[in-house]
Formats: sequence, structure tokens, C-alpha cells
Amino acid sequence: MRIRSAVPAVLAAAALSASLLAVSPANAAARHQSGLHLGYIQYDSPGRDSRTNSSLNAEWVNIHNNSGSAIQLKGYKLKDNTGYTYTFGSYKIGAGKTVKVRTGKGTNASGVRYWGRGSYVWNNTSDKARLIKPSGSLKDSCSWTTADSGSKNCH
Repeated sequence: MRIRSAVPAVLAAAALSASLLAVSPANAAARHQSGLHLGYIQYDSPGRDSRTNSSLNAEWVNIHNNSGSAIQLKGYKLKDNTGYTYTFGSYKIGAGKTVKVRTGKGTNASGVRYWGRGSYVWNNTSDKARLIKPSGSLKDSCSWTTADSGSKNCH
């Protein structure tokens, strides 16, 4: 008799679990921002902060275009809490594409831009990256603390 009375409860629990699993992918998709936004940020260059160009370039910010069309980034700015600012020149990011902005020096290419700095931009303990539209309004931002362990997924 006990087994029969447990069956409805087990079936109800299974139905609830199935409905929660069905909702999870939708929730995951909702967390991924649409349009132009900050993606993954490596704010603490791995290893010792030696200020070598390779160490500076190991600090970077991804900007992702999750829209269905290309976006011209000319005039967009990437800014930290201190006010360090990278301003995009003419650069078109394709639909579904990402551009990585590295802190150090290098040759700009498709999918990568170089800030050209000789010192680090992003604070390792806490900071906030801001993506500013050419109009001056905030498009997106992402902040972190030491709890994020050197990198942050901003989606």
C-alpha cells in the first residue's frame, strides 16, 4: 500500500524536474545579451605582471556582436573606472562576430585591435569595463572583484 501512495508523488516530482529542464535552455539563452555587448574579459594577465608587451597583450576585452547584421564601431569607446579610454577607429564587426581589444601594442587585424599602452588598464582587484556609444551613452558594462579569479564572462 505504501508503494502505491508513493507513485503519484514520484510521478509529480519527475514531471516537475522535466519542466525545469525544459525551462533551463531558455533561461540560458536569455542571459546571453543580444546586439553589441561586452563578452569575456581577461583583466588579470596570467603570470607575473612584468609589463612586457606579451604580458600586456594577455589582458584583453572581447566585444561581441550578437545581432543579425554588421555594426560599425567607429567612435565607440571602451573605458575603465580610472578613465583610460580606447576609441575605435573605422572597424566593422560582423554579425555573430567578436573583436578582442588587447592592452599592449601590435598590428590591428580582423578580430583584434591593440590599445597600444605600455602599462596595464584593468585593475585586478575590482574594476568596471564600459562600452560607450559614439553619442556618449552607455551601451554595456561589466564589473568584477577578486572573486572572479582574473577573468569574467560578462554575458
